[in-house]
Amino acid sequence: MNTTVLKFGGSSFRRPGDYGRVAGHIADRLAAEENKIVVVVSAMSGTTDRLKAVLLDINTQASSSNLDAALATGEMLSACLLEAAVSHLRIPVTSLNGYAVGIHTNSDFGRASIERTDPQPIATALLEHDVVIAAGGQAIDRAGRLTMLGRNSSDMTAIVIGSMLGERTCEIYSDVPGVYTADPYLVSGAQLIPKIGYKAIAQMSRHGAKVLHHRAVDYAEKHGVTIVCKSLTSDGAVTGTIVTGDGKARSVTVARDAVVLSSASRAERDNLRALLDRHEVGTVCMEDNDRADICIISDVDFALQLIARTGAYSVSRELKNVVTELDSSVLRVHLEGDYARAVSLTRQSHEQMYPGALGEQSGSRMAKQHSPYSSLLIGKECAVTRQGG
Repeated sequence: MNTTVLKFGGSSFRRPGDYGRVAGHIADRLAAEENKIVVVVSAMSGTTDRLKAVLLDINTQASSSNLDAALATGEMLSACLLEAAVSHLRIPVTSLNGYAVGIHTNSDFGRASIERTDPQPIATALLEHDVVIAAGGQAIDRAGRLTMLGRNSSDMTAIVIGSMLGERTCEIYSDVPGVYTADPYLVSGAQLIPKIGYKAIAQMSRHGAKVLHHRAVDYAEKHGVTIVCKSLTSDGAVTGTIVTGDGKARSVTVARDAVVLSSASRAERDNLRALLDRHEVGTVCMEDNDRADICIISDVDFALQLIARTGAYSVSRELKNVVTELDSSVLRVHLEGDYARAVSLTRQSHEQMYPGALGEQSGSRMAKQHSPYSSLLIGKECAVTRQGG
């Protein structure tokens, strides 16, 4: 079966009308004689943080499984809204959530790892519908409980679905058309990278680049799925970056509020890093000081859960902003306490890499905004008081 796999991130759905815009694009693709389409969706921008805050306001000690089940409702709502928009165009459509999408994981709630996949549920749904919409980032464990694949993991869902359906390409849509040499929201001279290799973009992701998640890229490389980064504009879809095979580009990344862990000894630091490596948590060892430090840039919440679970490490932690220069095989990491200084350093480093580079506009883009409609699941004025006893 010829199937096209598309993924739309939360920035694609800033307001309810955007679901109609995406539905129109899907209709255009079907009219161009594409056979079947699977669409993976994220929650509206800001929804996940809002859901987490409300749940933890009710119970700061809520279980990780409870948290996964709550956060998954953001993507479920997004899938239902897009299903409604597509159905309004008289297109046969259905939506699936983590219970029915055919992805099975371990029970590492918060950032579960895939153990097996079953293409049958989606294949069956495609026999009856032209479009199948999947809620991103979620699956089930062996006990049938909902699990989340991690923050920003809808990319992973799309690539896994593409792989298990035998498709060699997956299209990822976001608010920017592709991978840049720096965050285009911060650096006006950031350059679009037309083509880049799996390992290069995975390394950028581990150090703070936000377009693709490194675990999704690793899965795509392992299963031979080419990633095509796109953006949906008023003039249609724009292709920016193709991720496949080999290829590098010099870049500068900045990660806000990374966690720096200080261990009692270098031996403990090395053991701690080995633990995190086994769970695919990217770390950076800080070798330029006398302390035994590790910097965790991505999957921070999951990493801290792992460390707390063992109870074997006595570490102190502090938040830092991390600027990383990726220049050929050279990697330079800078820690800054002040975010404004980190952004300034990012711009300076990029200017040194690409002297005189001009961006699409004279200044950097506007900062990313949460959707004003991300409160559809929970009211804006929702105030919850924790109950004692």
